Formats: sequence, C-alpha cells, structure tokens
Amino acid sequence: MRKFYALVATALSSLAFAQQGAPAAPYYNGFNWTLTGTSLRTALATLTINKHTNNLSYSEVWDALQLVDRDPSNTSNVLLVYGWENGADGDDTNDRSRDRFENGGDLGEWNREHTFAQALGNPALGQTGPGADAHHLRASDVQRNNMRGNLKFASGSGIPSGTSGSGWYPGDEWKGDIARMMMYMYLRYGSQCLPTAVGLGATASTDANMPQIFLQWNAEDPVSQYEDNRNSYMDSNGAFAQRNRNPFIDNPYLATVIWGGPVAQNRWPNLSTVDYAWETSVSVYPNPTHGKINISSEADLEEIEIISVNGQVIMRVQNPVFSDNTFSIDNLPKGFYLMRITSDNKSMVKKVLVN
Repeated sequence: MRKFYALVATALSSLAFAQQGAPAAPYYNGFNWTLTGTSLRTALATLTINKHTNNLSYSEVWDALQLVDRDPSNTSNVLLVYGWENGADGDDTNDRSRDRFENGGDLGEWNREHTFAQALGNPALGQTGPGADAHHLRASDVQRNNMRGNLKFASGSGIPSGTSGSGWYPGDEWKGDIARMMMYMYLRYGSQCLPTAVGLGATASTDANMPQIFLQWNAEDPVSQYEDNRNSYMDSNGAFAQRNRNPFIDNPYLATVIWGGPVAQNRWPNLSTVDYAWETSVSVYPNPTHGKINISSEADLEEIEIISVNGQVIMRVQNPVFSDNTFSIDNLPKGFYLMRITSDNKSMVKKVLVN
C-alpha cells in the first residue's frame, strides 16, 4: 500500500547533522519539518531564496562549473550532462567526461547548458539571475547542447540521451539530476520557471505545474556523489558558491511530501514519518482528457463513482481491479464530472473534464 508522509524532526536543535542521514546544519537549523504539501514547498522556497546571497555573473559560471562539475573518478575532467561514453563509437558529442579546461564554443569543447532552457522561462531567463544560476547550469558538449536546444524533457528509456517524440530524453544517468534541478528552479524562481514549461506529459493531481515525469525520474534515479559534491560546494564559502542548496538533492523524498507521486529515496532516517492526506496517494490523469481517464493508486480502493454535474451517478465501479497500480475508464462522453473515490471508509472527490 502506497503511503505518503510528513517529516517530523526528532531533537533537531541538539544535533549537528551531516549531509547524509539528516538535514545539513546549520543550513536547515530551525526549519519546520512538520509542514507538508504546498506549505512545505512555500517554506523551502523562502529558505532557498533567502540563502541565495551570492549571485554569480554569467562569466563566473565557467569557473563554478570547472569546480562543481568535476568527475569524481578523474578530477582533471568535468562530467558532461547528457553524455554516456568517451569516444568509443567515434562520436565525441557523446562524451561523458572531458578535460575541465576545454571549455568554449567550438566543436570538441564543452559549454554551459541551461537545463531549464533560457527561452522556456516566462520571461526568458537571460544571463543574470536564473540564467546564471549554477544549480541548473551544467557542463555539456557543445554539439549535444545544440541538439537539445529548447526541446522540453520527455519520457524515454536507455543510456543514450536524444530526441524522444517532440521532446528530449536526458538519458538514464541524468534523468534524476534533471528532475531535481527543475524542482529547484520552481522553488527559487516560481512562475518564471514553471516545470510544465520545460517538461511534457500529464501533471501531478496535487499541482498542475508539476509534470508527473519529474516525480518519476526523481524516484527512479537516486542522488549521486557528483550531485552531493556540487550541492555542498554551492553552500560553502567558496568564491563561486551561491550559499544556497538544492533541497531535493539533500533529500529526494521532499518531493514526495510536497507533490505525492512515486515514493522517492528518503535520505534522512533520523526523521520519523507519519501518515498524512491519503488523497495525495491517488492520481487521476490525464485531466483534462479526451475520453480515457486513468486512476493510479497502490491503496486498495473500494469504489469509484462518476457523477454528472446534475448529481446523477453515471458509473459505479466497486472493488476496481488495478493493473500495474492503474485502473482506466474509457469512452466518457464530453462534459464535466465529479469522480468520487472511496477507500477504507474515506472518500475524496476529484473534478474531471472530458474535451
């Protein structure tokens, strides 16, 4: 049975927490970990904005990436986002690692990839503020950066990055990094950097601005040492540190507490967990729909009812049988409906629009 949790601190004020195992101190000291959902998102946004006291120039980003994107297995190199091998197939655009001083704009060099593409911001990100935020800028092969361009992130699978339908799949190694960076940009810059502006597909039932694909990638691809290294530097006193952190690298589970979706890695076992708002354990998508609606849940549902605007029950399914945690309803006529979902003597109502 899928459960979602609020984080409850245990003697936070008396512990000097390390990065792994509990919230980093002193960065998170005094933070209210009993918050959930939108309240937690808002509080983390306030913290992230207030801590961001060193705003990098676009030229300083080169220096920052030479530090924070270093390859943990070869510190003379930087890792290249979207890359997966080092020239074995004769295609240098696939490189995963490259000399950290081979940066620029020519073929065979690496440059600054805006994972949240500049043009997709509202307004466009430019080269200051969000356009120079090293939390989402990554070293990337010049040509592969150009291949991605302004394509939105889309579902896919496999090691190689590349186009996927009308979008861009970052590759299995990078999808979690991408998801956590898009979540950070949403916290830090709000409506200028909506996740739906940069990701394709159905959105979370808890927040129409959050594509489900980012919640899925965050859960499927755990945090790497490389992500931890760059996050820790960004919170240091280094010359090219912003002084703020990406909380979703610190603990991917925070995304689960805020938006629901697949349960992500919880890196803070020193925090206890309690159940909250079972409604977030059920997703209804796509919504609006063109006739087919999916209900996703790992909880045992007792009944699903489709109710018209005049109160007539037009469909009732008792003890629905789920396949891969999903139950589908097909061929709903155009209109506006209420969907009542019942489980364990609790009910929720969701609005459904069929176009």
